[in-house]
Amino acid sequence: MKHRRISRKRALTAGSAVVALAAAGVTLQTANASEDTAQPTVRTLTAGAAGELASTLDKTLAGGTAGAYYDADTKSLVVNVLDRAAAEQVRTAGGKARVVQHSTAELLSARQTLTDRATIPGTSWAVDPVSNKVVVTADRTVKGAALDKLTAVVEKLGEKTELKRSAGEFKPLIAGGDAIWGGGGRCSLGFNVVKGGEPYFLTAGHCTESITSWSDAQGGAEIGANEGSSFPENDYGLVKYTSDVEHPSEVDLYNGSTQPITKAGDATVGMAVTRSGSTTQVHDGEVTALDATVNYGNGDIVNGLIQTTVCAEPGDSGGSLFSEDTAIGLTSGGSGDCSSGGETFFQPVPEALAAYGAEIG
Repeated sequence: MKHRRISRKRALTAGSAVVALAAAGVTLQTANASEDTAQPTVRTLTAGAAGELASTLDKTLAGGTAGAYYDADTKSLVVNVLDRAAAEQVRTAGGKARVVQHSTAELLSARQTLTDRATIPGTSWAVDPVSNKVVVTADRTVKGAALDKLTAVVEKLGEKTELKRSAGEFKPLIAGGDAIWGGGGRCSLGFNVVKGGEPYFLTAGHCTESITSWSDAQGGAEIGANEGSSFPENDYGLVKYTSDVEHPSEVDLYNGSTQPITKAGDATVGMAVTRSGSTTQVHDGEVTALDATVNYGNGDIVNGLIQTTVCAEPGDSGGSLFSEDTAIGLTSGGSGDCSSGGETFFQPVPEALAAYGAEIG
């Protein structure tokens, strides 16, 4: 589907953005798990409502769940549980229960082992609720002794982990996008926000770490200056508008229309999401993992990221990830492109808003 290009200023003021990577698939392996067939009534839910139900059940069961994901085909929430008692509570709440082998505590312990023993540039890991494993991905730069070390740690962790390879290279991406400029580099605007009644916008932290003053054209007059920046560990930055430009709370769809953004929300595995940006314009995909860790090298390790199958290409860092009228994420980085595929990682928007005391607007 083609989308009409618009001016830099329109792309900026619409709050549009582009991502920095490419697609990655959900692992559909279901070994060591069994779906509960005695399901009385499964609630039909939106992805957002499924996420809210998952959060409620996680608190109610107090550690009795092992992750959850949204089944877009049946529009239902699938919750991993460890025993039949927990499965009954999930069914009563309208979710679909699935008894699995590995608890959340076991998977988090495996993640910590990876952090302690295999912190290697070019790697990422995240809990995959579909396979009930920690999926470890190594990009093309991981080889030789580094790959041997990673493989040994994964093998020692046993069935709780799975090692995959990426043909691309994990990196945060600054150059190449047609969006916001500064200091010889360019990134993409994520979402327009309000703080203390004043207009700001969010973008990636690795962009605001490198650039402090922003324009809507290469070499143009300043439109915004950094108010805050957090990278690595997180990947978000806040920029305050310093000139009188329009800043609506919407995302450009590159077809002559925009998507209003009215709120921020949390991602759910299986959620359908959209990414808009000036390099490859609008693309869709779904969330495949939450709380992902990615090691970009040079000590730049970011935690708590959203992993998706949405494709994107260089120049899209800081760009917007959304689901209908809900702001979900800011592009952090990844590998691949819209031809060969890869992995994409996004900084959750709610965390960035909370850090700066800002809100969508």
